[in-house]
Amino acid sequence: MIPTWLTLLCLFIAQVLPEAQPADLYVEVPENYGGNFPLYLTKLPLPPEETEGEIVLSGNPGMAAEGPFAVDPESGFLLVTRALDREEQAEYRLQVTLETEPGHVLWGAQPVLVRVKDENDQVPRFSQSVYTFQLSQGTRPGIPFLFLEALDEDEPGTANSDLRFYILNQAPAWPSPDMFQLEPRLGALALSPEGSTSLDRAAGGPYQLLVQVKDMGDQASGHQATATVHVSIVENTWVPLDPVHLAENLKVPYPHHFAQVHWSGGDVHYHLESQPPGPFDVDAEGKLYVTEELDREAQAEFLLQVQARNARAEDYTEPLELRVVVTDENDNAPVCPLWDSPISVPELSPPGTKVTRLLAEDMDAPGSPNSHVVYQLLSPEPEEGAEGRAFELDFTSGSVTLGDAPLRAGQNILLRVMAADRGGAEGSLSSTCEVAVTITDINDHAPEFATSQIEPVSLPEDAQPGTLVATLMATDADLEPAFRLMDFAIEAGDVEGTFGLDWEPNSSHVQLRLLKNLSYEAASSYELVVVVRNMAELVGPGSGPGATATVTVLVERLVLPPKLDQESYEASVPVNTPAGSLLLTIQPSDPISSPVRFSLVNDSEGWLCIKEVSGEVHTARPLQGAQPGDMYTVLVEAQYEDEPTLSTSANLVIRFLKAPSARAPALNPVPTRHLCTPRQDHGVVISGPSEDPDLADGHGPYSFALGPNPTVQRDWHLQALNGSHAYLTLALHWVEPREHVVPVVVSHNARMWQLQLRVVVCRCNVEGQCMRKVGRMKGMPTKLSAVGILVGTLMAIGIFLILIFTHLTLARKKDLDQPVDSVPLKAAV
Repeated sequence: MIPTWLTLLCLFIAQVLPEAQPADLYVEVPENYGGNFPLYLTKLPLPPEETEGEIVLSGNPGMAAEGPFAVDPESGFLLVTRALDREEQAEYRLQVTLETEPGHVLWGAQPVLVRVKDENDQVPRFSQSVYTFQLSQGTRPGIPFLFLEALDEDEPGTANSDLRFYILNQAPAWPSPDMFQLEPRLGALALSPEGSTSLDRAAGGPYQLLVQVKDMGDQASGHQATATVHVSIVENTWVPLDPVHLAENLKVPYPHHFAQVHWSGGDVHYHLESQPPGPFDVDAEGKLYVTEELDREAQAEFLLQVQARNARAEDYTEPLELRVVVTDENDNAPVCPLWDSPISVPELSPPGTKVTRLLAEDMDAPGSPNSHVVYQLLSPEPEEGAEGRAFELDFTSGSVTLGDAPLRAGQNILLRVMAADRGGAEGSLSSTCEVAVTITDINDHAPEFATSQIEPVSLPEDAQPGTLVATLMATDADLEPAFRLMDFAIEAGDVEGTFGLDWEPNSSHVQLRLLKNLSYEAASSYELVVVVRNMAELVGPGSGPGATATVTVLVERLVLPPKLDQESYEASVPVNTPAGSLLLTIQPSDPISSPVRFSLVNDSEGWLCIKEVSGEVHTARPLQGAQPGDMYTVLVEAQYEDEPTLSTSANLVIRFLKAPSARAPALNPVPTRHLCTPRQDHGVVISGPSEDPDLADGHGPYSFALGPNPTVQRDWHLQALNGSHAYLTLALHWVEPREHVVPVVVSHNARMWQLQLRVVVCRCNVEGQCMRKVGRMKGMPTKLSAVGILVGTLMAIGIFLILIFTHLTLARKKDLDQPVDSVPLKAAV
C-alpha cells in the first residue's frame, strides 16, 4: 500500500511542474486518393474516456486552417474528408486539444503534421517552345552555348521531377547528323567535336533541333514534352588586335575608350585580364577602357586578355590578346646616384686619376631624347691665381678625374654637378648631384724627433734598473693614425743592452730607461743613438735627417762613505778607571778599503780620546764626576783619508760601573801569541791572578767574557777552563792575517776589568807553524847597493877602454907624420 504522504507529494509536484509537451504526430496522405472518404488517418493519443470535454481541431498560428480534416469524437481518429493536391498544398500543421469550454484546455495541444505524398501527375514543360540562337564559328566543342530550361511541378528531389534532356532530331543532318550534343541533366547544348571541326572548315546551317524533356529520370516511363531550337551559324569575328599605344599622363575624361572586341555568337559575357594588373576594363558590348592615367615609368607595357564566355563563365574560344604600349613623355628629371660615404682619393695622385663616374638615371624611355643625360660641373670653381681646376668632368660620360691643381690630405670637397636630360636642350629637366670627396692621407712622411741631440744626462753609478733616463718625443706629419704608429729602437751605443725603450703603441713619446746596473769602471759614458721608424710601409723618399736622436749618458762614480763594523758601540767601565785605559776599538767593516781616520765629535766632558788611525778608544783623563749607573754618549766619526767629505758616524755609549772596593787583582800579563788562519787547534790561555785573597776566602772564581763588539764576538770564541783561566780561539775558519786587539772583560764579586789581548793572526805552513815575513839580513847588500856596484864597474871598464883607444889613435898619427925613408927597412930573413 502506497503511503498517503507519497501520494500527496506526487499530486503537489504534478500541480507545480508544467505539463510535458506532447510529441508531434506525423501522418502521410497520398495525393489524389481515389478511394472512399472520409479516410481515417491515425488515432490521436486522447486522455481516458472518463475525461469530459470537447475535442477541438485547429491549425497552428500562422498556418492554414484544418481544412478537410476532422476528428471522430467516438473513436478519436483523425480523418480527411476529400482528395488532396500536393501542388496546391504540400503539408498541413494541425493542433488537437480537449476543452471544457472555450479557452479552458484540459488536454493538449497535440501537434499533428500531415504531409501530402506526391504522385507523378505533372507534365514537364519547356520555358520556351521555340529557342533561337546565333552560333559563331570557332566555338569550342563541349562549351554550352544554350541552356534549355524546363519545369516539372511535382515534388522536387523526387523521381517525379527528375528531368532528362534529349536531342530527337537535327535538320539538316549535313555535314554530320551529330553536329550538336545535349547534356541530359543540365540541358546544356553545345557543339560536338565533329560539329566544331566541320564548322571551322565551312559555315553550314541553319540547323533546327527537336529536343525533348522527360521526368522520372532515366526510367523508361514518365511524362515528356518537346521544343524546337533554331541555330544559325555566323562568321567568326573574334580576330587578333594590333598593339595599342597610349600616352602616359593623358589628360582625358576617364574611363577612356581605346579599343573594341566582338564575339558574333549569342549569349556572350566579356571578361578582361591584365598582365600585370592595370587600370583596364571591358563592358558588355566588348568596348575596352582605360580607367585612369598611365605612368610609363611604373609600367611601360601591358598584355590584355579578353575572353568571350557563356553564362557559366566558360570560354567559347581562345582569349584575344592585346598589347598596350605606354608612350613616353619627358616627365622625369634625372635622378642622381646616392653615395653612402665620401669618395676617397689618395693624396699626391697624379692628374687624370679617376675619381668617380656620375650615372644619373632618367626614368623616361631608354634611348630616347627624354633620357639622354649630359653633365656640367658647377663647383668647386678654380681658385684665384690657380693654373687649373682641381677636378675635370666629361660632358657626356659623367666621368670625374683629377685636374692639375694640387690637393692636400684631409681636404673635404663637395662636387656639385648638374645632370640635364634631352642633351641639355630647351625644355630639358635637370637635377643637381652632390658628391663628397675626401683627400685621404698616405704614409709619405717619416717620423722625426723633436730634437736630434739630447743634452747629456748624468746617472749615479748605483742607479736602479728601471730608472727613467730621458723622454724623447717624435712627430709624424701624416694624418692617418695608422701612419703615425712608430717603432723605436736603440741603433748604436748600447752593445750590452744596458738601456731599453718603453712606449705605448699609439704614443709619440718614448722613454729611455736603465735596464742593467751601471759600472763606472766598465763604462763612464754612453752615446746612444735612438732611431724611429714607421710601422707601416713608407711611401716616398724615405726617412729624413730627424729620424735619429743621440742621447749622451754620463755615469757618476759612486764613492760610499766608510761603513763601521757596528751601527753603535757600548762599553762598561768602573768610575775609577784611570786615564789611558783602553775601552774598545772602532773598526771599519771593510778593512781593505781606503784608509779611515777616526775622531770624537761631542765628547763634552773630555773623558775620552780615540786614536786617529787604529780607532782605539782610551780614557783621556780620570772619570771625575761620573756616577755608577750613568751613561755617557759620544759620537764617533769616521772619514776617508783621501775623501774627507765622505764620512759616517756611530754612537758610543759608556756605562759607568761602581768602583771596586778593594784593590783589583793583578791579572797575569798574556804575552803576544800567534794563531793560524785557516783555523787550527791552537789557542791562547788567559789566567787570573796568582794570588787572590777572595779565592782563598771562598768568595768565588773569576768569569771571562768577550767585549761587546759584535765583530769580536763573531771572530773569536772564549771558553772558561776553570775559576782562574780561560781559553781564546778563532771562531771563524778564516780571519784576516794581522794583529788583532781582543777585549776581554774579567769580573769577580761584582767587580769588572777589561783586558786588551794582542793576538797576531798569520798564515801557517803544513806543520802548523806561522810563516812570518823575513827581514833583511845584516851585512848583505841591498838591491840599491848592488845596482850601484854594477853601475860603477861598468863605468870603470868604459873609462879603461876609452884610454886604450885614445892611445892607439895617437900612436898611428905619429907614424904617418914621419918621412918614408926614415923608416928602417926590415931585414929579410
